[in-house]
Amino acid sequence: MSRLWEPKTIREVLGRHGFHFSKALGQNFLINPGVCPRMAQESGASDCAGVIEVGPGLGVLTWELAQVARKVVAIELDRRLFPVLEETLADCPNVEVVQGDVLKLDLRALVEEKFGGEEVCVCANLPYYITSPVILRLLEEELPLKSLTVMVQKEAAQRLCAAPGEKGCGAVSVAVHYHSAPQLLFGVSRGSFMPPPKVDSAVIRLDLRREPPVSVEDEGWFFRVSRAAFAQRRKTAANSLSASLRLPKPQVEAALAAAGIAPNARAEELSLEQFAALSQTLAKPAGGEV
Repeated sequence: MSRLWEPKTIREVLGRHGFHFSKALGQNFLINPGVCPRMAQESGASDCAGVIEVGPGLGVLTWELAQVARKVVAIELDRRLFPVLEETLADCPNVEVVQGDVLKLDLRALVEEKFGGEEVCVCANLPYYITSPVILRLLEEELPLKSLTVMVQKEAAQRLCAAPGEKGCGAVSVAVHYHSAPQLLFGVSRGSFMPPPKVDSAVIRLDLRREPPVSVEDEGWFFRVSRAAFAQRRKTAANSLSASLRLPKPQVEAALAAAGIAPNARAEELSLEQFAALSQTLAKPAGGEV
């Protein structure tokens, strides 16, 4: 069903199925006709075995993806939307809707079953409250992914795309840049949704790297160190690392010096290369837990 972005069509479809918006699930439906076609085109969906969509909602983006992709598998948590999607996607035989929580599903098994283990893309309008957990899981799962194209809160988009060492970066920025090359594609105003959220959005694409840009001996420890460094943003990296990892401050300062990092540096000032070096010079706490 095309023209799913029209408020009148949305109300009619929802009314036929007795569906009501759920704030708890972050349900806001797109009414800007230009957003989803552009997302579908820029996702690289036509160059993969297929596309995984997270949270199809009414199927607005799903329908557009179905026009350019060989196959679309949409993961939807809210079972109440299934009859709605059955209607709106009736003319899309290459779409399959799967019920489940993307944070709990066996994604490797899903890719193997639905796409024969071939390379796929992810394209989704992510609920704001699960943006980072979903992106991190997809990046860290070692799936055959070519790219992730997602709409997220504008501030989250800026944070995700900020390179380590740039203003606004955080621990999630370190993970994103380690696993992918991110770029901000375009902005989406809050008025593009019904009901309108309180913030603007943006669409970003993360192109997965075949090899990380830095070499580390222990990825788990590398990410643990980066998270610990950002745990107390107002403090220096030395103080935050010492408190979060429960390591003596002199030991942390010695590791910073060995990595060529100033003792008063803050986490947001460190580059990806410096985090990699620090994970090599900073010894794990007793027990070696990551």
